[in-house]
Amino acid sequence: MYCKKECIAMLLAGGQGSRLYELTQQTAKPAVTFGGKYKIIDFPLSNCINSGIDTVGVLTQYQPLALNEYVGNGAPWDLDRTRGGLTVLPPYMGSRRSDWYKGTANAIYQNINFIKQYSPDYVLILSGDHIYRMDYSLMLKQHKETAAACTIATITVPMEEASRFGICNTNPDGSIYEFEEKPKQPKNNQASMGIYIFSADVLLKYLETDEADETSQNDFGKNIIPNLLANGERVFAYRYNDYWKDVGTIASLWEANMDTLGPSPVLNLSLPTSRIFSRNIARAPQYIGASAKISDAMISEGCEINGTVEHSVLSGGVIIEEGAVVRNSVIMEDVVVKRGAVIDYAIIDSDTLICEGAHVGDPAGDKNHIKVIAKGSEVK
Repeated sequence: MYCKKECIAMLLAGGQGSRLYELTQQTAKPAVTFGGKYKIIDFPLSNCINSGIDTVGVLTQYQPLALNEYVGNGAPWDLDRTRGGLTVLPPYMGSRRSDWYKGTANAIYQNINFIKQYSPDYVLILSGDHIYRMDYSLMLKQHKETAAACTIATITVPMEEASRFGICNTNPDGSIYEFEEKPKQPKNNQASMGIYIFSADVLLKYLETDEADETSQNDFGKNIIPNLLANGERVFAYRYNDYWKDVGTIASLWEANMDTLGPSPVLNLSLPTSRIFSRNIARAPQYIGASAKISDAMISEGCEINGTVEHSVLSGGVIIEEGAVVRNSVIMEDVVVKRGAVIDYAIIDSDTLICEGAHVGDPAGDKNHIKVIAKGSEVK
């Protein structure tokens, strides 16, 4: 028996993540390692439980095995509930047809019955590939106060980057009068974060109408939001002013990892008031050898460091042998870097062996020239 919930979350986690290249050949983008001991999906899941939302549907599709295994029953995020909790929602065969999710709106439409069984007043739509902390309860509070049909979280982006986003053109009261999906000449720089709160009855109505339209691309930004505005529905922007990063590219993923470093990191992963929860295997403490030289680095549990590590993020179980050098890089789980090897401006996926004397990356590199090594590789 299902109990009524005021607000449930639907987390879109099925994207292929093709711009992450080798990192997503075997793994869904939300399951990519981040910040030493996290996965990208830890952030929206932690935001949910920290915001008092205890019912989350995780919509998977591309390479779901690692992601499904990781989220499990939701226990690390306190989402292993008898009533509600975390539910994985893959595409499935219905009575009329079966199909892959065709777009963000179609993915939610295919799971209308999951939504209906909780009779929510509100539905929160999330993406599984962003790094940020947000108290969704504050966004929901505004949604109620404005009597909105839909509220869209927005963030100010550099004007020169605005054409990459869905742009919300607003009135002085915050209501949105126009939504432009990736406009060539944006009128402002208030970008949609891909986070929506809908009044449930409005969402279900527009999803059903959208599904019946054979010309629709079944997308929130391209179809659902413009249709709401065309019909005069109340759509409001919720302005967010803290850290947010779409880590859909190698450059942005590397940059976000680097944002966790330094004495006053741009992204502080240790805030007790909004903790990021994760599923981690138990490992021994870090071992820092007498020959190790470490500066401005994150060294996770289980690492053995005897070489040099500068301005880098190391996940659990990484071994850096004496004479090896790692700079400006992200090293994922259980990578071994043999003596004499040098790594500069690189992302090394898990279970990789960097052989003795090997050179990976460019010491004169930058965020737009990051070398990526696929999981399980051997680099000589």
